[in-house]
Amino acid sequence: MSDETKNYYPLPESRGGWRSLQEASQVQATAGIDPGKLSLARTWNIQFPVASAVVIIRRGYLVAEWYENGALPDTTFNIHSCTKSFTGTAYGILFDEGRRGGLRSGQIVDLDILAYSHIPTGYPLTDSRKERITFRHLLSMTSGIPGESVGIFGVQTESSVNPFEAALGRFPVKGKESRTDRWVSTLLAEPGSQWDYSDPAFAHLAPAFRNITGQEIGQFMQERVFDPIGIENLTWEMLGIDDGRMGQHTTPYSGLHISARELARFGYLMAHQGAWDGRQIVAPWWIELSTRNSQVSNPAYGLTWWVNTQGFWPGVPRDAFAAMGFNTNLCCVVPSLDLIVVRIGLGPTDSTEIISAPFLSAVAQAVIAE
Repeated sequence: MSDETKNYYPLPESRGGWRSLQEASQVQATAGIDPGKLSLARTWNIQFPVASAVVIIRRGYLVAEWYENGALPDTTFNIHSCTKSFTGTAYGILFDEGRRGGLRSGQIVDLDILAYSHIPTGYPLTDSRKERITFRHLLSMTSGIPGESVGIFGVQTESSVNPFEAALGRFPVKGKESRTDRWVSTLLAEPGSQWDYSDPAFAHLAPAFRNITGQEIGQFMQERVFDPIGIENLTWEMLGIDDGRMGQHTTPYSGLHISARELARFGYLMAHQGAWDGRQIVAPWWIELSTRNSQVSNPAYGLTWWVNTQGFWPGVPRDAFAAMGFNTNLCCVVPSLDLIVVRIGLGPTDSTEIISAPFLSAVAQAVIAE
């Protein structure tokens, strides 16, 4: 990262937003991007007949942005599971405060603390092994709580059922294909022994966060991250019903709506090791830890970030990491290239990590070797 990039932080969109390069010659000379090669990435994107937005940042310059099929610079999309990386960031801030003794009432909260110790409404447990689930297990998708491997996507329930109660295993979750009932009351495996992408497991993080901090994740992130880095165009859905028990909480695994330029701002914060204009917002140790492989079952997954340490995306440097979600939403950070790549939209619905690989490779290959 150049000194110029280190010292540059974009203004909020209402005050001018990102600095940009308009001419191809500027993009090549100043940002070190070959516009001709970059066009291959747009060719990839326009093949899908859906609304979408792409923003590419190199060396702190907005070097390309494309809006297709009705999308505009201020259009927001539900970025689905990219939301998990925001939840993970909230927990990273929380863990750092715990290490420094900054939590209220002297609570001890870290990766290896038992999660149910902060979810009293989780008792009685529907499986005694749940007692051993830690925050590390939840954030790395190794809790053993069933998820996509058994057809569970999201936490869909009958309207009278609180999704958080279903996530605890007390009520059924609706399957994706047949809409038949699926239960998460019994673990698929011992915590820490098996990887399964599980939204019911991730749902545990919302009530636990509220019990620890007294704040919802969305409110906490608004105060601690979004406002300080100038994100203005964002909404985050709530999940649950007012049932007098579990209640409503920020949806921790999906439901964050944001524009491409604003999502790039979040990626830029990660590329700067959590610092923004002289203020340390996210601890560097958390970013380093969460953006590398977290377990042996799936080498492409860190702690709420997809990672490239094992060459997950061919043609992209191994230090790359990304928030990824349904409908091929992504925010990829490549620290070694000083590069942020954002693509959000309404499709395609194929496996995001697979279908986006040619796109990310095309952008990375457009960077001019120094």
